[in-house]
Amino acid sequence: MTPSPCPLPALAVDTEPLPFDAPRLERAVREMLLAIGEDPDREGLLDTPARVARSWAELFGGLRESAAEHLARTFTQDSADLVTLRDIEFESFCEHHLLPVFGRAHIAYLPSDRRVVGLSKLARTVEVFARRPQLQERLTAQVADALMEHLRPQGALVVVEAEHMCMRMRGVRKQMPVMATTASRGVFTSDAELRRETLIVLGLGERERGSGAARPRPVAVA
Repeated sequence: MTPSPCPLPALAVDTEPLPFDAPRLERAVREMLLAIGEDPDREGLLDTPARVARSWAELFGGLRESAAEHLARTFTQDSADLVTLRDIEFESFCEHHLLPVFGRAHIAYLPSDRRVVGLSKLARTVEVFARRPQLQERLTAQVADALMEHLRPQGALVVVEAEHMCMRMRGVRKQMPVMATTASRGVFTSDAELRRETLIVLGLGERERGSGAARPRPVAVA
């Protein structure tokens, strides 16, 4: 019997996180240093467990944030036209190896009732989900689902492009691959022409045709 594929973990957009435990993490880092054959008591490593604990509190801070904090406040604009934001830089960590992921997210949504959110809130929404142990596929879907849940637009389209250090630093050690994932919701799922035009606006028009050609220049939008 062929085993069924393992499903992605549930999206869990706004789950209640466990508290951050710095002393426990410091003890774990010390054990890790011992496990790789290092001496955690040598001068250069004495403060490393505490430094790692402080940095991980920041790097994984998205576990203790909710997208609702950033998307709850909306305002009315004069038109009901497409809203896009491209090249949102983010850093994350692959949950399989806890190695860095560096990428860019591109977001588009079509408002309902002319309700929009500040552009900086879109970038902060990406950070909420990026600052967690992640899978790129899940990150892309979580951002799209959060937009649909909190903004209630007619539709949302999210594209994420990222380089994974688990491919560059270990294993196959390939330097050039960029992984791209897309999540379509609402009208972007049912209207292929709208999706195609939106990808062109985001400078990603070739992707819809599956071409490996260079990106077209982005279309300016007023």
